[in-house]
Amino acid sequence: MQNTDPVWSLVEAHRAEFEAFSDRVWDMPELGFQETRSAAEHVAMLENLGFRVTSGIAGLPTAMVGEAGDEGPVIAILGEFDALPGLSNEAGIAEHRPTGGAGHACGHNLLGAASMLAAVAVKDWLAANGIKGRVRYYGCPAEENGAGKLFMVREGAFSDVDIALSWHPAPFAAVNPVNSLANVQVDFTFHGRASHAAAAPHLGRSALDAVELMNVGVNYMREHMPSDARIHYATLDAGGVAPNVVQARAKVRYVIRAKTLPELHPLIARVKKIAEGAALMTETRVEAQTLSGMSNLLGNVPLEQSLQASLERLGPPEWDDADRQFANEIRATLRPDDIDGAFLRFGLPPVRDVPLADRIIPLGSKGTGGIGSTDVGDVSWVVPTAQIRGATYAIGTPGHSWQLTAQGKSGIAHKGMVHAAKVLASTAVEALSNPAMIEAAKADHAARVAAHPYVCPVDANVPPPLAMALGQ
Repeated sequence: MQNTDPVWSLVEAHRAEFEAFSDRVWDMPELGFQETRSAAEHVAMLENLGFRVTSGIAGLPTAMVGEAGDEGPVIAILGEFDALPGLSNEAGIAEHRPTGGAGHACGHNLLGAASMLAAVAVKDWLAANGIKGRVRYYGCPAEENGAGKLFMVREGAFSDVDIALSWHPAPFAAVNPVNSLANVQVDFTFHGRASHAAAAPHLGRSALDAVELMNVGVNYMREHMPSDARIHYATLDAGGVAPNVVQARAKVRYVIRAKTLPELHPLIARVKKIAEGAALMTETRVEAQTLSGMSNLLGNVPLEQSLQASLERLGPPEWDDADRQFANEIRATLRPDDIDGAFLRFGLPPVRDVPLADRIIPLGSKGTGGIGSTDVGDVSWVVPTAQIRGATYAIGTPGHSWQLTAQGKSGIAHKGMVHAAKVLASTAVEALSNPAMIEAAKADHAARVAAHPYVCPVDANVPPPLAMALGQ
């Protein structure tokens, strides 16, 4: 790998301070919308680097924007920094040693650091070349089920952005496939009437019965919905622990997912009708409270092609023997199907003796595996957006695992983080140097939303949730 791109040298100039920065964020794992220390660390770093910083954007106390440059196009680079509950672990240890509480088991300490590192390299490049343009680092809270970016989009935080770029930690380096699901999270609370279950059962109206009937109804609906839709539920309140009391109140949380936003909205309406039917059958009353949601990702061919070209110029990260040794120690804690599955998800035949990414995945590779959701999807509906996957951990490491947390401060993580920053910075610089690329990205985006403009999956009167009880 040669430093042939001038902006890569600007990334390298800040490498050491951002490796330390990502480690500091790893040391302060906080859940969505509660990332006060992490957000303060981001604000301080942006200010020290000379960005113009606005905190608390879109009414979210832990969201911020740092901007540099004057006039011209606006390039947004998206960062995250929230952790996951119950997934702490000592760093650099290939065994389960939890330290208590949350942990960066999805690598978001690296995600925010690499995105900001890319932004500062672009800032330095703009200043060195006297080019009109603006780069913004968007510090986005609560990606893990909190949908921070959805609320930022809803409040217009991206209204003047020309293109948006992002990335996510992964076992391989690749352009992110456009295959996320739109979703919404809704709590259904049923209100009935308590009574003595033996002496006067006829006077009671069971809210728990209503929850159970709703679940049965939704399960019967599964045959009659699109095959790539997903519905999950969890009972939050079963109405108490006394079986001889008819439960007067019960609560169930649903996550409803569909392939696209236009498919999601009618599916939500159908689930709500089933809830109303359950209330009717039990003579109870139901309240539906939407908590959060996410839109499916929209692709953007010009941006994806630029990111792929940058990846191929750069090549995979350059690992050393210590990296490979630690990766093999981590892999010794995994199952064979974890390792094989990681290759298959990226469209590769499994190779058991390759512990770290040794190639760039071709653009458009078709892998196998499940599909999740991300709030980057909402940004992609209002701004031309593209993402990459950055190779930051041993092949086979499950997402949301203690093994991923354990690698979060390693040489593997640092090298992959810097690698991702170089790719993001390259594409941002190309866009700022070539107005035709921005126009092509906008034309691609306009064609995708022409038939179905963006409709936020969460109503304007729904506030951001303060704490997340469920993971993605």
